[in-house]
Amino acid sequence: MKTKTVTWPEQGNRPNMKYVTIVSIVAALGGLLFGFDTAVVSGAIGFMTEKFNLNDVQVGWAVSSLIIGCIVGAALSGTLSDRFGRKKVLIAAAVLFIVGSIGSALPETFAGYIVFRMIGGLGIGITSTLCPLYNAEIAPAQYRGRLVALNQFATVTGIFLTYFVNSGIASYGNDAWDVSEGWRWMFGVGAIPGILFMVLLFLVPESPRWLIKQGRAEEALSILLRVHGEEAAKQEVLDIKASFKEKKATYRELFKPGLRFALFVGVVIAILQQVTGINAILYYAPEILKETGAGTNAALVQTILVGFINFAFTILSIWLIDKAGRKALLLAGSSVMTISLLLIGYVFHSGQSTGPVVLVLILVYVAAFAVSLGPVVWVLLSEIFPNRVRGRATAIASMALWAADYVVSQSFPPLLGSAGPAATYWTFGAMSLITVLFTWRFVPETKGKSLEQIEALWTPAKRK
Repeated sequence: MKTKTVTWPEQGNRPNMKYVTIVSIVAALGGLLFGFDTAVVSGAIGFMTEKFNLNDVQVGWAVSSLIIGCIVGAALSGTLSDRFGRKKVLIAAAVLFIVGSIGSALPETFAGYIVFRMIGGLGIGITSTLCPLYNAEIAPAQYRGRLVALNQFATVTGIFLTYFVNSGIASYGNDAWDVSEGWRWMFGVGAIPGILFMVLLFLVPESPRWLIKQGRAEEALSILLRVHGEEAAKQEVLDIKASFKEKKATYRELFKPGLRFALFVGVVIAILQQVTGINAILYYAPEILKETGAGTNAALVQTILVGFINFAFTILSIWLIDKAGRKALLLAGSSVMTISLLLIGYVFHSGQSTGPVVLVLILVYVAAFAVSLGPVVWVLLSEIFPNRVRGRATAIASMALWAADYVVSQSFPPLLGSAGPAATYWTFGAMSLITVLFTWRFVPETKGKSLEQIEALWTPAKRK
């Protein structure tokens, strides 16, 4: 294998973090689109309800139709990225997002809105899977956690900023303008970050691990030389090549011993991220806070506070994830989530839900999620699967995550209405307790390990 001399300022095998960080930030912008599309509908749905005269079922469909697209996009992302490469598929996802954003703003019928919302969802499903996976495949092992977690940081940033964008657009005109035009601008603005993401993707390299999988080791080495010192880059190429020595994996082989257990851990932890209730609280925060006695305006202000806490503690997680480790954060965060949710249920059960107590407990819950399950699950999904099946296995786990999101977001309002808030939050608390136990028993610590070292953890001998 021919090599070329590099003259980066870094000596020895120290990674070139400036280059890696810039590339990772570009890829993480896909999370910004994810956050935008998750939050934008919360500001638009009231005006759309009046514009299209929606009933309760249609309101739910207006919110959840995006998730259907996300499920399909996540399901397709593995096969497509294994065939065409991570970079090309991410560019295609950006185009889908742009089309979905503009299309959602233009239709004169509710059916037209649904079609374009699903198209945008296809793009979000792909980016939510491939952006963290891409960052994991290019990042040095000792910094991989925080670089992959940039995707979640971008997501919560998108959610937080979109609250202000929605508020600014809604305040621009009167109620009649908001119903006829304001909600359209809320969706249409999403094309701006979509175009930025698409353009910047042309400037980043392809995943070196995908290139080696395609037999293009020379191209992969040139990228890894910009990431590592020369000696480390050459060794990483050899390690990656060794990980592809086995025959090409099919979906059927994912269910064989070793691979099957890794897939089990990935799918379960992905589902647990959602069934602990985070998106039910984020999607329906104003309605939840109204139950505590807050007026409409106060509930909206408190919702921004929830978004800020989510944002701030995600930053804390990025700082901690490569220091404390993935498993430690999951255990600590899900433990605090369990306690918070059980206490919220008790407050509603005892009839003491008025006042700031519920808001404080919700903020504690959101903070615990933001420092643990929020970013850590995406990091784990991007790194726990072997190189040769990573695209397909990550797609399956991401599809399970989005499906769980859909179930929770659809079932939360009727569950809240039939079982009551106490039983609803206790149910989420029980799921958080299961997360603690599952993490303690089955989730390995991956901090500081290369992707190839993590792959070795799933051999039967290592798990004993």
